[in-house]
Amino acid sequence: MFEKRTTGHIMAAIAKSFHVDVDLMECTMDLTRFYNPGRRQYNADHLLEALTARAPKGYLKYMSLFRGDLYIPILTYIFGQAHLNGQFGIASLFRLRNELYGLPEDYELMLERFTKVVIHELAHTFGLIHCTHPVCIMRSSTYVEDLDQKENRFCRDCSEKLAAHPDAGKYLP
Repeated sequence: MFEKRTTGHIMAAIAKSFHVDVDLMECTMDLTRFYNPGRRQYNADHLLEALTARAPKGYLKYMSLFRGDLYIPILTYIFGQAHLNGQFGIASLFRLRNELYGLPEDYELMLERFTKVVIHELAHTFGLIHCTHPVCIMRSSTYVEDLDQKENRFCRDCSEKLAAHPDAGKYLP
């Protein structure tokens, strides 16, 4: 479970970025079958599929927040994953903490990074792909430094694509 300060901040950022109402649901799930002991990480592909299969009805988009380290078979680690034009995304704060890189703890920076990952992954569910604009939130991020260089907003092109998505009338003003 995440602190209310963390979830509240992320919920507000989602509401602002997508012009939607946001609900918070706690979910417990045995993650053992997604854990790869050789890598000491969780397989994000398998986890995303399992979460999608057990998603409660009545919501159009879902984001699951994790503390564990995520990977997909072709990458050493990832910050998040989502189904393009789908319903579900996941994000992890594991690699967003300064302490992992030998730097002093910085909660605000970790929260800013986590929020960017969540917004980025949720935007994939609305059909947005990676952007080449240097500070757009949809630019791909391989390292935390990439996240730090991005702004927590969409560039004009991505904003227009988001507004033109078939579900825009359901989500955007």
